[in-house]
Amino acid sequence: MFDAVRNNRMITQAILGLIAITFAFFGLESYVRNSGSADTVAKIGDVKIDQQQFQQALREQQERLRTQLGGQFDAKLFDTPEARKAILDDLINQRLLMLEANKRRLFVSDDAVRHIILGIEAFQVDGQFSNERYEAALRGQGMTPAGFEAQLRQDLTLQQLVGAVARSSITANTVLDRVLALQTEQRDVSEVRLALEDYLGKVKLADGAAKKYYEENSEQFRLPEQAMVEYVVLSMETLGGQMTASEDEIKAWYDSHRAQFERPEERRASHILIASEKLGIDKARTKAEEVLAEVRKNPGSFAELARKYSDDPGSAGKGGDLDFFGRGMMVKPFEDAAFSLGEGEISDVVQSDFGFHIIKLTGIHAAKIKPLAEVRGQIEAEVKKAAAARKFAEAAETFSNTVYEQADSLAPVAEMFNLKVARSGWLGRQADPTNGPLANEKLLATLFSEDSIKNRRNTEAVEIAPNTLVAARLVDYKPATLQPFEGLQASIETLLRRQEAQALAVKDGEARLEALQKGEDKLSWSAGKVVSRMDTRQISPLAVPVIFRMNTEPLPAFAGVELPGAGYALYRLNRVEAGATVDAASRKAAQGQLANLAAQEEIRLYLAALRERYKVQINLGALESQAGRE
Repeated sequence: MFDAVRNNRMITQAILGLIAITFAFFGLESYVRNSGSADTVAKIGDVKIDQQQFQQALREQQERLRTQLGGQFDAKLFDTPEARKAILDDLINQRLLMLEANKRRLFVSDDAVRHIILGIEAFQVDGQFSNERYEAALRGQGMTPAGFEAQLRQDLTLQQLVGAVARSSITANTVLDRVLALQTEQRDVSEVRLALEDYLGKVKLADGAAKKYYEENSEQFRLPEQAMVEYVVLSMETLGGQMTASEDEIKAWYDSHRAQFERPEERRASHILIASEKLGIDKARTKAEEVLAEVRKNPGSFAELARKYSDDPGSAGKGGDLDFFGRGMMVKPFEDAAFSLGEGEISDVVQSDFGFHIIKLTGIHAAKIKPLAEVRGQIEAEVKKAAAARKFAEAAETFSNTVYEQADSLAPVAEMFNLKVARSGWLGRQADPTNGPLANEKLLATLFSEDSIKNRRNTEAVEIAPNTLVAARLVDYKPATLQPFEGLQASIETLLRRQEAQALAVKDGEARLEALQKGEDKLSWSAGKVVSRMDTRQISPLAVPVIFRMNTEPLPAFAGVELPGAGYALYRLNRVEAGATVDAASRKAAQGQLANLAAQEEIRLYLAALRERYKVQINLGALESQAGRE
C-alpha cells in the first residue's frame, strides 16, 4: 500500500505492547466455544477454560521464554502458584477482550490483513514481498498462511478495542511538570561508611561455634548426588542427514510445486493522490480532473506535478513513484487500473477509499518461473526433510520398543538407526541447560530413580523436543555426601566472624544515627555528593530510596541504611535544590512514558470492569492440580 498508510497501520500494532497478553494461543473459535470439560480451571460467563487449554498456554509461554533466554531459562520459573495464576489471568483477559470485540461487531477487512503482511520485513526479499519467503517462514514455525492470517486478523481486531481504550487516557501537563520536578530534584548528601572489616577485630567466636553451625546447617555442606550416563538421540534432523533425494524425486517435487517458483507479473507506477478526506468527495474529484488535464498537456511533467499536488507523503517527494508491486498489494481499483495500462500510459481519474488517483505506468516485469537448476538445492532439502519426517514417524515406535526390550545396552538401537552412543560428564539431578539433550527433568528423574541406580537399565524413550527422542542409561553414580567438617572449619569461622562483624556495624550505626537525630554530630563526613532520581551513581543503590524519603525540613537531616555484607552507612542531607529545566526532547520522552503508564492503567481498569460484567470465576483447586500433571 502507499507508504503513509502502511506506516500508520504498523504503528497501531504497538498498542498491544501496553499489556502482557499473548493472543496467538488459540484460534478465534476457541475463544468463545464451551469446551464441555468438567475439569474447568476458570469460567467467563458461559465460556470455560479447561485444563488442556491451560497446559497449552503454559507450554507456549515456556517455549517463548526458552527461545528468549536460551541457556538461562529455568522451567522452575513456572512452578509457582503466582506464575500459574499469571498465565491463567492472561487467558482470561484474552477471552474477555474477544467476547467484547465480538459483541461490538469489530472486524478487520482482508485488505487490512494483506497490507500488514506485505509490510513485514521477514517476508520480503530486496524490499519486496516474497510469497516464497512468506510460506517458508511460516513453515519454519509450523504454521500455514491461513492459520497465520486468521491469528493476525484476530490480533488486529483486538487492537481496535484495546487501542481505543489506551488512547482514552490523558496526561495533564501539571502532572508531567510535577513528575519532572521530582525526577530532576537534586539532593546534596554526605556519607560516613562503617565498614564491616573495621569490626572484625572485635569479634570473638564462642568455642565450638563453627562445629555447631556445621551441625545445624549440614544440608548446605552436602554434595548432591551425581551420575554419569550414556545416551542416544533420535531426531528428525539426524535422520535427515541420512536421507538422499533422487533426480526423479526432485523433478517431481518441482513439477508439483511450480506455482511456488513463479514470479508473478509486477508493475511499476507513479501516482498523484488527491485525498478525499482533505477536500471532500466532490471537490477532490474536481481537483483531480484539473490536475489530470495538466498532466495530459505535458505528460513529461508528471513527476513535477506529483511533487506539487499529491497528498501521498510517502511517494510525493519521489515524483509519485511507488516502485514495483504485484497483484494484491494495492487496493483493487488502483490495481485494476495499473494492470490495464500499457507502459508509459496515463490513466483517467481512479477513485479508491483514499481519494482520487492519476496513475502513470512506468515499468513491467513479466511473469516468469525460476528454472529447476536455480532452486535444486532448496528442493533437495525439502525432499530430504519430508523423507526424514516420514522416517521419524516410522522409527519412533521401533526406537522406543528397542530401548525397552534390550534394556541392558544402547548399542543395539544405536546400530539399528546408525546413531552415536554419547557419554556425559557428571550430572546433577537438576536440569542444566548446558547439558544439551540431557537437560530434561523427566529424563533426569528416570535416571536418578532407585531402579535406574540399582539395575542400570535403559530409560524409556523421552521426547525432549518436537521430533526428538532420547534414551539413556546410568553408567556411574556418586551418592550425596556430607563434606567433612575439618575441610570446612576455616571457611565457616570466616563466615561467622563476618556475620558478627556485620551485626556490630549495624548496632554501632543505629546508635550513631540516634545520636545524630538528637543533635550530637561528631562524625567526619565525606564531601557532599549531588544526586537526583535520574542519577544515583555516587551512592549505594540500597541508600537511594532512603535518601529520597528523608524529610527536607529542617536541614540537615540524617538517615542510615544497612549494607549487607559490607557494614552500615550514615547519610546527612545538606541541601535540596530544584533541577534544571529539561530540554524539549527529554520532556517529550517523559510525556511518552507517562502516557504509556496511563494507558496501561486504563487497560487494567477496563479489564477489571469486563471481569465484573462477564462474571469471571476461577477454580483455584483445579489450577493447583496442574502441578502434578506435568
